[in-house]
Amino acid sequence: MNIRKKILAAIMSTALLMSGCGSDQSSAPSTNEKIFTYGTVAYGVAMENTGTNPHESYSGWSTLRYGIGETLFRFSQSMELEPWLATDFEQLDDFTVKINLNPNAKFSNGKPVDGNAVKKCLEHLIANHDRAPSDLKIDSISAEGNSITIHSTEKTPALLNYLSDPYGCIIDVDAGFDNQIVVGTGPYKAVNVSDTQIELVKNENYWGDVKPKMDRITVKSITDGDTLTMAMQNGELDAVQGLPYSSLKLFADDPNFKLSQANTSRVYQIAFNFDMDYIQEPNLRRAISMSVDKNNFTDVLLSGNGTPAVGPFPSNLPFGDQTVRTVDFDLDGARQLLNDIGWSDSDGDGYLDRDGRTLELNYLTYTSRQELPLLAEMLQADLKKIGVKLNVNATDNYKAFLKRGDYDLFSKAIVTAPTGDPEYYFTSHVVSSAVDNAGHYKSPVIDQLEERLHNTYTADNRAALAVQMSQQVLDDCALIYASHLKMSFVMKNNVEGFAAHPSDYYEITPALDKT
Repeated sequence: MNIRKKILAAIMSTALLMSGCGSDQSSAPSTNEKIFTYGTVAYGVAMENTGTNPHESYSGWSTLRYGIGETLFRFSQSMELEPWLATDFEQLDDFTVKINLNPNAKFSNGKPVDGNAVKKCLEHLIANHDRAPSDLKIDSISAEGNSITIHSTEKTPALLNYLSDPYGCIIDVDAGFDNQIVVGTGPYKAVNVSDTQIELVKNENYWGDVKPKMDRITVKSITDGDTLTMAMQNGELDAVQGLPYSSLKLFADDPNFKLSQANTSRVYQIAFNFDMDYIQEPNLRRAISMSVDKNNFTDVLLSGNGTPAVGPFPSNLPFGDQTVRTVDFDLDGARQLLNDIGWSDSDGDGYLDRDGRTLELNYLTYTSRQELPLLAEMLQADLKKIGVKLNVNATDNYKAFLKRGDYDLFSKAIVTAPTGDPEYYFTSHVVSSAVDNAGHYKSPVIDQLEERLHNTYTADNRAALAVQMSQQVLDDCALIYASHLKMSFVMKNNVEGFAAHPSDYYEITPALDKT
């Protein structure tokens, strides 16, 4: 297909997407309503965040991002905790914390957010969520008036940080979960939810000091970068998240648009699958790690919208990249490592072999995060230079392959410090029992350090342990960190109050307006 046809196809695809399938106009907005249409690559089945129920997988990200729900505490621009639905807290002892609630807070159905409502919500969370129980370690919750008291089974220094995770959005569980819709406390409420779109209306009962300004908001999942770019250029969207980095320059100098950017802890990560026989060899993992050209990926493929990563955390955090070390990009050194463990091109076909077996690896990733296939293609080309054959499977149906273990490497983009604390990343992705430990990496050292981290107070002491853990992962060559991402929003120049946040959480807020 030539360029002209591709552009026409993208325009038609976008027009169909924007218009919908039905002709019923009974719910069409009136002409005097303020309407905001938002296109994003960050909502979809592949991200496990469809729907608005924060007690399911990663759907809480959508609840929080799109102004439907709020948490007891939130993060400032410097990633420090501040009150939100709560007013303050009191640490009664190492195992017990009392949280006082804002007496003005209420759900979108008008019910007060009192201690009993929060207790019910958190109990439902730990009974249904896959990660929250192991994060929170809650033994019991008691409610009295506008406060709750949480008693943990063990020391949980990061409890308030975890409660500020999107799964901690406070919802009215008595209102139910019909049609993927929950009743939250945010400035907007969902009225129609599907796997590709969320329709929101103003919460007339919003309790905050700043009232919502938009009457209707539509969040659209548009995972094709060209389609998203064309929709923004054509004026069909008010704002977008996740444009291909090559497209950002189209809007940067255009007076009809403006950008908002923030450095985040989202990282492009490659996990080795330790269940595969080749992957058991440390020098093979090290050789593959030395074949990732992080500078090229960041400068060229991300168009400079990121920072080459050393470890899981960016350098603006006290436990970040400036504190750890890893291998450098070195294709000659990588090939020598493989030669040292018996791999050579004995038949002259350009690929290394050993004992009659070609060095061939299977790489799994998904397409809805547009830069992940580019990372795969870059590594595939560089590995070919040293005689390693890499088969790339880029599909948004990756979960089936994960379940079967049909991969040697798996790459994804994840936020490593969304709670402003390092423990989140290790407990969700690295320790032996982690739900998202896609590489099945098991390290007694990591597990022991995590046990210490979980019981350690003060930020400095926790940071020191996190550095040890990051270094152990890097020394084991268990994971490769390619680049930390810069979050970028593009919007029309009449959009106000729409800003990227370092947590990657807060997008649609009461401040959003169109002037």
